[in-house]
Order: sequence, then C-alpha cells, then structure tokens
Amino acid sequence: MDPYKFRPSSAHDTPYWTTNTGVPVFNNNQSLTAGVRGPVLLEDYHLIEKMAQFDRERIPERVVHARGASAKGFFEVTHDVSHLTCADFLRAPGVQTPVIVRFSTVIHERGSPETLRDPRGFAVKFYTREGNMDIVGNNFPVFFIRDSMKFPDMVHALKPSPKTHLQMGWRIMDFFSHVPEAMHMFSFLLDDVGIPKDYRHMDGFGVHTFKLINRAGKETYVKFHWKTKQGEENLLDDEAVTVGGSNHSHATADLQDSIAAGDYPEWTLCIQTMEIADEDKYDFDPLDVTKIWPEDLFPLQPVGRLVLNRNVDNFFAENEQLAFCPANIVPGVYYSDDKMLQGRIFSYADTQRYRLGANYLMLPANAPKNAHHNNHHEGAMNFMHRDEEVNYFPSRFDPVRHAEQFPFPQAQFSGKREKAIIAKENNFSQPGARWRSFDPARQDRFVGRLAGMLEDPQCTQEIRKIWVGYMTQCDANLGKKLAAKLRQSSAL
Repeated sequence: MDPYKFRPSSAHDTPYWTTNTGVPVFNNNQSLTAGVRGPVLLEDYHLIEKMAQFDRERIPERVVHARGASAKGFFEVTHDVSHLTCADFLRAPGVQTPVIVRFSTVIHERGSPETLRDPRGFAVKFYTREGNMDIVGNNFPVFFIRDSMKFPDMVHALKPSPKTHLQMGWRIMDFFSHVPEAMHMFSFLLDDVGIPKDYRHMDGFGVHTFKLINRAGKETYVKFHWKTKQGEENLLDDEAVTVGGSNHSHATADLQDSIAAGDYPEWTLCIQTMEIADEDKYDFDPLDVTKIWPEDLFPLQPVGRLVLNRNVDNFFAENEQLAFCPANIVPGVYYSDDKMLQGRIFSYADTQRYRLGANYLMLPANAPKNAHHNNHHEGAMNFMHRDEEVNYFPSRFDPVRHAEQFPFPQAQFSGKREKAIIAKENNFSQPGARWRSFDPARQDRFVGRLAGMLEDPQCTQEIRKIWVGYMTQCDANLGKKLAAKLRQSSAL
C-alpha cells in the first residue's frame, strides 16, 4: 500500500463510517454503555473523538473582515503594461492567472448582517508562476487613518463596547474627533455608497500606493482599481432594513447564486500611475491613504479583467482558512513608503499565524501553485513531506542556489529617527469637494446620518462642536447644515 496515495480528500471517502484513523465504525447512532440503560463508557473512542472534533470546529474569527464570502476564477491581461512592470502575470495581453477573491464586511462579527453600514473588503489572490500576489483592499478608495500606529485604537472605537458589546456612536465620534484625517473616509461611509447592494455591484480599490518596476529598473507609483462591469448599486437606509430583515446573508447568496446560474461577475482592473519624481508637485501626499489621486490628473488605465466563474468547494477551507496579506507581492511590484501599508505588511501575516497557525501557507487555498523551495519547516500541523538531510544553507550537499536577481528598488534614504506627522495633511479639501459633488438630496442624507451619530446622548457638546468645525473646514455650507440639524434636535 502506498501511504501517499490517499492524501486528505473527500474523494477517497469509504462507503461506510470510520474513525479519523480509518478504523471501521459499526454504529454511529448509539454510545457505548454498561448495559442498555447504564452509564456511557469512557472507552467509547469513537464518541470521544466525535465530540472532541466537534468542540474544536471553530477557529478564531478574524478581528476585522470576519464576515465574508469567496469565489474563484481568473484574471486575464487585456492591455500591455510591460513598459511599467516585469511582473510575469502581466507580461502580455491574453495571459490568464487563476485567482480566488474574498469579499467581506469589516467591523462586525462572522454572522452579522451583510446590510450594515460598513466598508467592504475586496481581496484578490493571484496564483502566479512567480508565487502568490495579493491585492488586499476595500470598496472605498481611501481609509480612516494614515499611520498604522492608530489602527488598533481605530478598530476598538468602531467595534462594540467592551462593557456592553454594543456598537455605540459616541465612541466612534469621540475617537475620530481626534482624527481629522478621517473626514474623507466618512464622506464615503456616511454617503449613499455606505451600504453596497451586494458584492457584485461594488467597485474595489487597492487603496495603498505601490510601485511597479520594469526590466530596466524604472520605478513608477501605482494605485489599483477594480471597476465592476455589473454597475455600481447601493442600498439606502430603509432598503437595507428591508433586505436585511428578509435575509441577513443576502450578498453571499447573491454571489453564489449568480455564479451557479452562469451569470459570472466581472471587474476591470485599472491602474493610476505617477512618476516618482513628481510626488512633491501636488497639494497632497501621494502615499497618504486618506487621499485619492484625482482622475483628471491621473486617468484610469485598463489592464485586465477579473472573472469569477466558480463557487468555492468548501466554505471553511476556502473562506475561513483563506488568508491574505499585502506583503505578498511578486517581482515587478514593490511596496511604497505608505505608513499604513508598512504596518499591514507585518500585521496581516502575523494575525494569520495566530488564527490559523505557523504553517497557514501550506493550506491549499493559501499555498502557491508554483514550485517553491526553502528551509522553513516543522512547527505545528506541518504536513509537508520532506526526506532531505540538509535543512540549512549553504551546503555542499545541496545544489540549491539563489534565484536570478530581479529589478529591485534603488532609492536611498537619509534622515533622523523621528515620529512625525506628514507635511501635507490637507485633511479637508478632498472631502469638501466630494460633498459638493452630491445633489442636494444626497447632501441632506449625508448630513442626517452624521447628525444621527452625533445625537447619541453620550456625545458631549465638545465632541459635537469639533465635528461641526471639521465639516465647516470641509465646506462652510456643510458645517452650517450640520449645526442646524443638531440644533433641531437640541443637540447643539
């Protein structure tokens, strides 16, 4: 018998019950007892194994993005970008790469409704010939904060209270009254786009600035955008209540049902590019995740199409155990000095090692599909077959060599160690411009949602006045409308 023939797979199931060790089970209905009505015996190994396995079925849910749904498909290059990057999966039009995509809500628990006002995660894993590449973003092009130092505090403020386990508006308003950089994100979150209709009808954004590097070593800043081919659609507040009241998993069901029916959702990958030499020419910092790059200055350039044509085979294996990290890049792509990105490079892999274990990259959904080689081995639940005697480098008994050198950033750095605020904060001009782009009814809905959060009885007058001040700096008329709305309810 070949012990490696039966790799773990339900395809090798027997037609009868067995234990996890393969021993036949002749009764899967009754426990082993001392007599017909006697006590259950501890020696009933099958019962103990069955209960112990059941007790351990749940793994820690994600701290953020716990609620989500995944699907599989392909990415196909449609436009030549070889002048910008030497990435193999972008080498020429027509090249296809298998992908898995996970959509999610951000703040709430694994079983929470998919109709809550919350950013949506949009994470894509490319299984390329040079290793896995992840674009881990959201459905909004900006974020709440620009420095990862604030990330745990931000999440704590948005999460339910540790005392009551209820999400409270005053906690959110209090924290962000200290974070004026968040105003742009709130111009999305409290706008009509704050509740997407479902996952198919929303755009996605890589949010961060990355670098593309071509074969000559030239570096170019880049932002990634996913534009839905289904059209962008959202739910207003009363519509969300109706949809969520009938099916709290409506977006997951919509994704699965559309793929099963052959109505495959599709997105266009577009990029914005900027010459690195030009980064100081604008009134905003291009590496600041609270800012967009205006499309009139940096037009969207199509690169390829993402098609999801297969539902996952198993939700736990390909959604709960699926792990993304913005550190996962391939030759031809590199990180920028974006402070949020730099923190996420560490944090995302670290959380997966806690949640799934040190060998989470061996799980099929996370493992690369190309051949790979290193001496990272052993650890809990390692199931890699290895029979080499040499597990160190270098060695005269192992011919493994370094990979061929690929283009790598050459920038030089100088400066003193310091914890500093960026020079071009410019927190209010972009959210102000966005609010002015709304029609009057949409402006009023935004003001109403913001006022509703500030009307929380535990919000102080100081907090409310700070928010009115922030909105006034975004747009004078916006500040007046918010103050008037709060006075109507005697909150100001």
